[in-house]
Amino acid sequence: MSTSARPSLRRVRGEERSLAEALRRLSPYLEGIRWRWGAGLASAMLAGLVALAIPQVIQQLVNSVLRPGGDASDVWTAVAIMTVLGVAEGALVYLRRVFILPPAAGVENRARVALFRRLQRLPVSFHDSWPSGQLLSRSVGDLSLLRRWIAFGTVMFVVSIVTIVVGLVLLFATSWVLALIYLAGAVPIMWRSFHFRNDFRAASRLSQDQAGDLATTVEESVHGIRVLKAFGRGGEALEGFRGQADTLRGTEVHKAAVLSKFISLIVALPETVIGLSLGVGIYLVATGDLTVGAVAGFFATTAVLAGPVESVGQLMGMSLSAKTAIDRHAEVMDTPVDIADPVAPRTGGATGIPGALAFRGVRFRYPDVPEGAEPLLRDITLDLRPGETMALVGLTGSGKSTLVQLVPRLYDVTAGQVLVGGRDVREYELVELRRRVSIAFEDSTLFSDSIRNNVLLGAPEQVLADPAAAQELLDLALDTAQAQFARRLPEGLDTEIGEEGLSLSGGQRQRIALARAIAARPEVLVLDDPLSALDVRTEEAVTRRLRSVLAGTTTLIVAHRPSTVALADRVAVLQDGRILDVGTHAELLARSADYRFIISSFEADRSIESVMDSGGITAMTGTEGDRA
Repeated sequence: MSTSARPSLRRVRGEERSLAEALRRLSPYLEGIRWRWGAGLASAMLAGLVALAIPQVIQQLVNSVLRPGGDASDVWTAVAIMTVLGVAEGALVYLRRVFILPPAAGVENRARVALFRRLQRLPVSFHDSWPSGQLLSRSVGDLSLLRRWIAFGTVMFVVSIVTIVVGLVLLFATSWVLALIYLAGAVPIMWRSFHFRNDFRAASRLSQDQAGDLATTVEESVHGIRVLKAFGRGGEALEGFRGQADTLRGTEVHKAAVLSKFISLIVALPETVIGLSLGVGIYLVATGDLTVGAVAGFFATTAVLAGPVESVGQLMGMSLSAKTAIDRHAEVMDTPVDIADPVAPRTGGATGIPGALAFRGVRFRYPDVPEGAEPLLRDITLDLRPGETMALVGLTGSGKSTLVQLVPRLYDVTAGQVLVGGRDVREYELVELRRRVSIAFEDSTLFSDSIRNNVLLGAPEQVLADPAAAQELLDLALDTAQAQFARRLPEGLDTEIGEEGLSLSGGQRQRIALARAIAARPEVLVLDDPLSALDVRTEEAVTRRLRSVLAGTTTLIVAHRPSTVALADRVAVLQDGRILDVGTHAELLARSADYRFIISSFEADRSIESVMDSGGITAMTGTEGDRA
């Protein structure tokens, strides 16, 4: 289960962006919040300036009280002024949060929705090559970091820099000698910040990528928990996870060490120069070149500057992590959508008879296969008549599942055409094409929702708008798929089936998935061996019911059983990426040795079929259940 044993994520990195370029990538999500961010920044800057005003009051107070004939009432005046300044600073900090936090959450939300929308549009080939944990970490962890940076990091980084600059001006106004000493500590910090930026950026990127890999492992282990338990491999899975977690911990420790070294430098140097400034300040007071109040004001100002100076390192680290998050977000958003609506989709009905399905000289090579490699499918030419049921048979690896996925454009042909209703599928808008074509897979994917919502997922909108019509369609789909068991669940059709429907058996999941495809009321129904977990009699009942209910629907079914093949109108034989022969089951048995060999490879299914026909399974188990 460890990802260390498999190739790392194929990352599609663009050119390294500067922080300013990364910020420009956020522009689509910043609409309507700039003025609020500006107001929050203004509030934060005013709060910083108010904090710097307090040392100036202290300076005047000390000089006033200590001067000959000083008035004690000045103390109360100074206390009142500092109280007002303190209240004002607190109010400004409150306003900063009021102005900044809601729009920052809005940016996170818009970016997350945009990412999810992009993931829905990206082709299946993208999802084949990207681990789901990486996408999860980008949609949750990275965008949460981005929100915190917008709400806190950006504002406080600007405020810290402005506070330091204004503070230095005040220090120079108080004593240029002491200010130069204090400023001398900044030179090593500036020199070190260049190396820190590069080191921390690399560590941050590695950490976020490793966190994504770790999320993938967790997801795989949770989804495969039954397999791990059944084979007693929980310990091995734990060791693999521990190795990944230790690697991530090491990266995080390294990242923390890089940051802590930089922070220690920007804390230690100012503190050291403050100590040196104190000695020089006392000397200047003794020589009469500086007042006691000036010294007090100088060190009160450095105390105010201590926070911004110390936070610069953390804020810089946060900014670099946010830049990495933006880059990772942009990697997904910049991935081209190879399967999209045509620029000028054709409107109106199909040019041929509705339900007609044809393949014309189709060649297909998976996108990640080198250009010179032999295509998986070669020169496929095949015609299905409207309303016809055609079985597609072939040995494992012949390309059957790949061929049927070309119909709803889950993949696009490398060459040739797939025609639905006489029109190239690439001329349809995707929504329109997938309204006409419905597909059910062998690996039945259900959602953490009710049976009702899972089945009606692809139902026509006009039907869903009418509760009575929706219920009628739901009942028809469940009855056709022999999924009456759903009504006997604890809450009937409103039963929540849990994540991916794992609370159901394999046969139950397949029948719900088939009902979902039926409820879409398509012109073309594509079945990628969706009945493999059913016993032969249930499969036969489902198939006969399909032919009755969807009499006008063209059906292309990937078959692995003689029983399925025998029920089809015609059979197409796929071998080595080519259509070898097409005919009825009887015709092919009579003339094709290759077909007879393929059928003979279904011997196990044929044995099961004979046992079922003789009532053997019923006698042994007392039930005709699913093969889970």
